[in-house]
Amino acid sequence: MTEKDVLKIFKSEKALLTGHFLLSSGLHSSNYMQCALVLQKPWVAEKLCKALAKKVKGKVDVVIGPSLGGVIVSYEMGRALKVRSIFAERVDGMMSLRRGFSIGKNEKALVVEDVVTTGKSSREVSELVKQQGAKLVGVACIVDRNEGNSGFDVPLYSLLKMDIKTYEPALCPICREGKIPAIKPGSRL
Repeated sequence: MTEKDVLKIFKSEKALLTGHFLLSSGLHSSNYMQCALVLQKPWVAEKLCKALAKKVKGKVDVVIGPSLGGVIVSYEMGRALKVRSIFAERVDGMMSLRRGFSIGKNEKALVVEDVVTTGKSSREVSELVKQQGAKLVGVACIVDRNEGNSGFDVPLYSLLKMDIKTYEPALCPICREGKIPAIKPGSRL
């Protein structure tokens, strides 16, 4: 699957939004990749995650994603790689394992996500993996829009790289224009 194919899916599902968005990172943007609109169709989620799984190099024992954005991707990546799929949740502001999930010492873990912008959630889950004594082997996402600033010390695999500008609120040209209010379309409200 090419980047062009992935972008075509996002456009056909009306998941590439234009407006004024307050991202979960706190940054502002004029575009938003609403993966939920793409992932609501299980056959599309399966197709995308199979393609993403083919890019992952090396052995993986478990995939883990942050809730909410990484849950479906984790499930489908687990299916494609034929490994366990779990997710982390925020408890008192920290990513944690709940619901009886665990990662064994020395297990090879792949962190997965729908979209990586700043990489904050993926880095938090990566730290959780390391705290469990597991080996972080990579981060995988459907859309990489981090402008090369993720700061991961492992490979970052993606299906689509998007150069979508983000702005600190004080520097946001859309805010300065004052015509479109910022909306929060993401999972951290």
